[in-house]
Amino acid sequence: MSITLTDTAAERVTGFLVNRGSGIGIRLSVQTTGCSGLGYNIEFVDNTNDDDTVFDNNGVKVIIDAKSLIYLDGTEVDFVKEGLNEGFEFNNPNAKAECGCGESFTV
Repeated sequence: MSITLTDTAAERVTGFLVNRGSGIGIRLSVQTTGCSGLGYNIEFVDNTNDDDTVFDNNGVKVIIDAKSLIYLDGTEVDFVKEGLNEGFEFNNPNAKAECGCGESFTV
């Protein structure tokens, strides 16, 4: 089981946590949404839950709940800038298809 952050994503998350002034890392999860069925969700984490799995990448803790882990195992999170747009990009080997806008996926 693994979740990885690229150097660029880790630097961006570290910057967000420093600006926030607190937090132990980020929670990556999936939720039912979008035209393909599942969407990614990222939020800051101050505490972990008993069913969480914690991955440490480039000094950043990525926390995944048990329900989401089966959908996210092997995912690489990157941070990309393209023109005026910037954001996190998910390279998920479990995704069988994505919607046209890239906001949701199916397994």
